[in-house]
This record gives sequence, structure tokens and C-alpha cells, in this order.
Amino acid sequence: MAENRVESVERALSLLNTFRSDKDAWTLAQLAEKTKFHKSTILRILGSLERFGYVARGVDGLYRPGTALFRFSTTPPVSNDLESVIRPHLKTLRDKTGETASFYIRDGNERICLLREIGSGELRHYVEEGSRLGLDNSAAAKVLKNADNNSGIQTSFGERLPGVAAIAVPIFDSQDCLLGAVTLSGSVESIGSEKNSSFKDLLKETAQKICCRF
Repeated sequence: MAENRVESVERALSLLNTFRSDKDAWTLAQLAEKTKFHKSTILRILGSLERFGYVARGVDGLYRPGTALFRFSTTPPVSNDLESVIRPHLKTLRDKTGETASFYIRDGNERICLLREIGSGELRHYVEEGSRLGLDNSAAAKVLKNADNNSGIQTSFGERLPGVAAIAVPIFDSQDCLLGAVTLSGSVESIGSEKNSSFKDLLKETAQKICCRF
């Protein structure tokens, strides 16, 4: 079956095979050593893999598994780069508001809760990290469904679950590509209270800080 081969595809797969876990992060030199490919060849392949989300280059210049690989796993891995930047901000949001702070990404017709910090409010809307949910009428889903013309903050008040409300804001990278959505969720009473405006301002400020890192 040697004739049924595409050399460039095999090279791309060889590069992907160097990533054995979501914790792997390689320099260009390390990838060249592992695959025995020329650096110029690797850069061309990485450009395509990165464009389709299978590889991501972090702010430290290291290459890591991209979010597109999540669709092949029931419980998606979280890249070190995403977690190290976003989780501290989720904890800050939780501590300042008492509400649950989360980070969602889109995968086809689903949204995945990648990171979550549970709030201290009386109503705790539990969604575990790695959970897959539909692109429904939740605030996070509204953000993820409108990546091309998203104007910013989205809200939901009991539209997905009675009594549960959320506010979501988009997170973009330096190329204006949507990375995901950061949300605050809690009871309709707490999210829809006089704190609503301050929660929105806090989310916008958080989004700006995160975007600066990507």
C-alpha cells in the first residue's frame, strides 16, 4: 500500500505524535531533533497545524497541543498556557464576586467547560471541568455562537436552567480569533441585582487583561 501515501500528511502526523500529553511543550529545535525534519519543513507544517488549531504556540515560544485536539478526547486537556493565564483571573473573579467563574471554548456544536472556579453563593450551578454542553441560550453559548460579529457582553436569565443566570464576555487572541468565553454564573437574584453593572465592568476588565497575554 506504499502508493496510498501522502508524505506531507505523514510528516504532519509525525509532528503531532511528538505530543504525548497536554503537558508537552517543545521548541523548534526539539521538534527537529525528535522528527529529524529540517526546521524550515517543520515551520511550514506547524503553520498549517496552528491555523487549524491542532498546535498552539505560547507566549514563551513553545509549541503545545492545540484546542482542536480536544474533540478527540471525552475530557479535554488544558494547555499550560491557557490554564496559567486564565485560571488566576477566574479565581480573582470568584473571590471578588462570590459567583462561579468559568472559561468555555467551542467545539463544533458543543461548548466545553475547560476551567471553573466554584463560587460561594447559595445557588451553586455545578458543571465539572471537561463537561460538554450544547450551544443553547446560555450566556457562554451566545458568545461562542457569535464569534464573527460579537459585540461583547452576553447575558442569560433562566433561559437554560430556571433560577440560574450568567454573564459572559469573549476572549480574543492577538489575531482577533475567539479563544473562548469567560463567565460569571449564579442565581438570577444575585446576577440580576444592583451588582449586575459592576459584574459586567469586572468581566470586561478581566477580558482585556487576558487578551493582552495572547
